[in-house]
Amino acid sequence: MKLQQTGVRKFGNFTWRSYALAVGVGCLGWASLAQAQESWPSKPIRLVVGGPAGGSADSLARLLAEGLQQKWSKPVIVENKPGAAGVLAVNDLQANGKDGYTFLVIQGGVVSETPLAYKVNYKPFTDLKPLAQLSRIGLVLVANKELPVSNLPQLISYGKSQAEGLNFASYATGMRAHTAGMLLGQLTDVKLKHVGYKGSPPGLTDLMGGHVPLMFDGVATSLPLIKAGKIKPIAVYYPTRIAELPNVPTFKELGYPQLAQAGWFGLWSRPDTPPAIQQKIREVTLDFLKLPAAQHRLKDLGMESGIAASSEELMEDLKKASEQQAVLLKSINYQAQ
Repeated sequence: MKLQQTGVRKFGNFTWRSYALAVGVGCLGWASLAQAQESWPSKPIRLVVGGPAGGSADSLARLLAEGLQQKWSKPVIVENKPGAAGVLAVNDLQANGKDGYTFLVIQGGVVSETPLAYKVNYKPFTDLKPLAQLSRIGLVLVANKELPVSNLPQLISYGKSQAEGLNFASYATGMRAHTAGMLLGQLTDVKLKHVGYKGSPPGLTDLMGGHVPLMFDGVATSLPLIKAGKIKPIAVYYPTRIAELPNVPTFKELGYPQLAQAGWFGLWSRPDTPPAIQQKIREVTLDFLKLPAAQHRLKDLGMESGIAASSEELMEDLKKASEQQAVLLKSINYQAQ
């Protein structure tokens, strides 16, 4: 009777009043979330870079940071997390990226290569989401300037004359720059022995110092040293010649089409980052990359602008690349570290 007098119907411990209160709180929660997404960004954005300062990803992230800051007048902080072929950077994104203020700038190889080369603690095709392809990139085989060769045929002849073979550096063990050298050795019968580094800068330092004679590296990091005459290019691992290295032939031109694939850098988020935020930063990023100034900067870095593909299309591309990389790693008897 008391229940009827208060006008509240009760079923066990549940009342219509408590239901109405719960609905009201839920609506307030959704409204608060929507308002937060609408006002985004309201604080600094972090771009975590899967590579060292001065590397290709770092240069690209700082270019993007400038564009995002111009658009939103909010600080965009670039933080380098080199090591373990991008795993440390991915871990940072996994720990901090849900609210939409931490993103990742890294090669697509973090999905298609790293999980094959290292024992990782993330699921590559479900724990990461590529929001935008920032640039397409090639590799270049570069040599110490004192090495007595100036082209690939001369290098092959010289390499065969060395009983102990030749060492070559790469920016990470088990990644594309590593398998490129091992594949070249197989195709040419030159004994090429790999020396892995934590990023391009330390490898290039040893290359210039004569500690290693050769290196497969990203064009962006090698280009300034090539232009300065501190190292010399031998051939380009890319489908076409690089605009900033017009006189350097591709491996494909030289008879090695197996060394012609393009890689790419992307802007990544956690899949559960709010969709509205994902879409907003993707659109601003793609618009920025279309600007002539951004295009010019990419060219200076030895990169081509990325294509405006969807996240699903980018993942399909990476699945194919992963299958190819798995075959290469098997061919050199590589075991995940």
